[in-house]
Parts: sequence; structure tokens; C-alpha cells
Amino acid sequence: MIDLRSDTVTRPSAGMRRAMAEAEVGDDVLDGDPTTRRLEERIAELIGCEAALFFPSGVQANQTAIWLHAERGTEVLLEATAHLVLYEMAGIAGLAGAQIRPVRTPDGVLTAALLREAWPAASPHVPRLSALAVENTHNAAGGRVMPLPVWEEIVALATERGVRLHLDGARVWHAAVAQDLAPAQVARGASSVMVSLSKGLGCPVGSCLAGSAAFIGAARE
Repeated sequence: MIDLRSDTVTRPSAGMRRAMAEAEVGDDVLDGDPTTRRLEERIAELIGCEAALFFPSGVQANQTAIWLHAERGTEVLLEATAHLVLYEMAGIAGLAGAQIRPVRTPDGVLTAALLREAWPAASPHVPRLSALAVENTHNAAGGRVMPLPVWEEIVALATERGVRLHLDGARVWHAAVAQDLAPAQVARGASSVMVSLSKGLGCPVGSCLAGSAAFIGAARE
């Protein structure tokens, strides 16, 4: 039987299980864990970022990124059915102290035009927008892929407006394969990128957060 309920039901191969059993390990506080360090370096290379940090879950990695990007009392603009909105226990409000500004789309794909329409007015009575968050592929929209030109327009808008841009790339591997692109191309221009290791890769658990060396240093703290 082929189980198509979720890409998270993929299982580690015999070689992966053997590698886990034989992995070189170390203390993260003292000398660091060499296997985890190699994983983080490889993820950073694949995503095109300076550094990466391993997390037990994608939710934890996403929330850490938003916590660092969004000051208390500001807003985060994102698609209305994004994982960050529906399945992360209101963490943006509870942990970062920010509120969401959800944007409804017909197909789960945010565009620069929709973001411009939803952008809050500059006013002492309206929360300032501090970050954008994009999910690619978009799980609640049936695995919708954000085309690269659409992503590049969002990157340009974030740069123009001086706001941080987080990519929830739990399934960035799928977005890359669907467009015949490298993962680094799909993620280029993001302030931070979360990638999942259990989505289609066969890993039992884990995600990584990638970004600049300074950002990842802050995330580790």
C-alpha cells in the first residue's frame, strides 16, 4: 500500500538508520555536536545562506524567526491560511507580542500587488508592519507552488519598504523540484528561511532555520 496522507509519513531508509546509529556525537555546549554542525552547514549551503540552526520542529523554528523579526506591538503580514496562522497556536501574538494582518487569496499565492493593497497606513493609531511571511509550497492551498517571478516581486517589495521577509519553506524542496530550480533560488532574498527535514526527505523529525550569521547567532541565543 502507498500512503499518500502526508509527505511526513516517509520513513528513513536502511542507510539512514545505520547512519543515525553510527553518527559521531558531541556536547552542544562544550565542543558542539559534529554531526549536527555538518547538517547545519549543508542546509546553509543548499539554501544559500551564511548559517543555519537545527530545531526539533518547524513550528519552533518559524516562531523563533518571527520573534526576532517582529517587535512587540507591530504587525506581520501573511496569507490568511498560512501554517503560521492556522497551526501554530497563535504564537505570533503569544510569543512575539505581534499581531497578524492576514491576506485572503484565491489560491494561496500572495503577490506583491495583494501585499501593497493590504499594507497598513502610516498612522500613530495603526500598528507598524515589521515583517512579511510567505509559505512555499502552501500546504493548506493544496501544495500550491509560488512561482519564482512572484517571489522575486515580493522580495523587491520587502526591500523597498524596509521590512523583513521570512520564508516558511517547510516544503521548499517540493517548490524547487516543481520549478526545476535549486532550493537556494527559491529562497533567494529572504531574511530567514525555515526548512523541514521530515517533508519528503524521510527524516523522523527536525527542521532548520537559515539566515545570516548574525541572525542565526541571535536565534541560537
